[in-house]
Amino acid sequence: MRIAVDTMGGDHAPAEIVAGAVRAAAEFGASLTVLLVGDRDAIDGELRKQRAVPSNLELVHASQVVEMDEAPVMAIRRKKDSSIGRAVDLVKAGEADAVVSAGNTGAVVVAATLKLRTLQGVERPAIATVMPTPGRPFVLIDAGANTDCSSPLLVQFAAMGSVYSRQILGQQNPVVGLLSIGGESSKGNETTKEAFRLLQESDLNFRGNVEGHDLYRGETDVIVCDGFVGNVVLKTSESAAHAVGFWLKQEFARNPVRMFGALLLRGALRAIKKRTNAEFYGGALLTGVNGVCIITHGASKALAIYHAIRVARESLHHKINHLIEEQVGSLRQAT
Repeated sequence: MRIAVDTMGGDHAPAEIVAGAVRAAAEFGASLTVLLVGDRDAIDGELRKQRAVPSNLELVHASQVVEMDEAPVMAIRRKKDSSIGRAVDLVKAGEADAVVSAGNTGAVVVAATLKLRTLQGVERPAIATVMPTPGRPFVLIDAGANTDCSSPLLVQFAAMGSVYSRQILGQQNPVVGLLSIGGESSKGNETTKEAFRLLQESDLNFRGNVEGHDLYRGETDVIVCDGFVGNVVLKTSESAAHAVGFWLKQEFARNPVRMFGALLLRGALRAIKKRTNAEFYGGALLTGVNGVCIITHGASKALAIYHAIRVARESLHHKINHLIEEQVGSLRQAT
């Protein structure tokens, strides 16, 4: 199993990317080869900082970097030797089985879609992001790849998200919900109303519409929406989590009694922080492309990269793309 890692993408590249890749290579051993894609001198410099460098690491030089603020399509077309482009090229050529990147999300989506194409029957790829809840985590799909979606496309997203939930999160019969402004089938715009009807007619385990306040109840395994709404949900959730953390620290620091209380609660607070830490969920799978592609947060550090490689490895092990083709194919046959 060979996984290409874009070492130059992200806010903490290449140091944290290389560190996470080294940990993954060391822990997963000979069954995994990690291809470090990027500037050879920069990668070598980071490897020299590691206590030990596993033998199952390989360097693939790329002379260019797609910056976070660049227009994705133009960047991929102009920068033929970017670390993102080269990493995806390795998958296309069969020299790697999967790619991991914390770089420009749009550029990763464009590179994967143009170079790898979509799986048979898949109209467009979608970003599947795992979100924590007090109960079981759920898959939010699409989290940003498609801003405008048709009703049949939302149904495809539901199918792909169900495969991800079943294979990676272990939910045997994932419950699917359609994100809308009300629980009734009559609520929403024309696209979501039609998607509701199509999902009801499918063989997916569809529970109906879910509202924003339903997201974190842990009762739904796959939340379906277009990429515009999904990305807003994702960023708003991140912001709310940071705000709550800041408020807690602020309130605990107001007086010695509260600080003492914080010390007593330290174990519980650490457990909650770990449970809600997105780094443990391994980034987002770009479902529907003809190759495994994991997109991680731009602020990813070594732990997030390690888990992203873990999820890429699990996706390959479970043959997730083959199962997505089967699930999407069954939808087409039903219609």
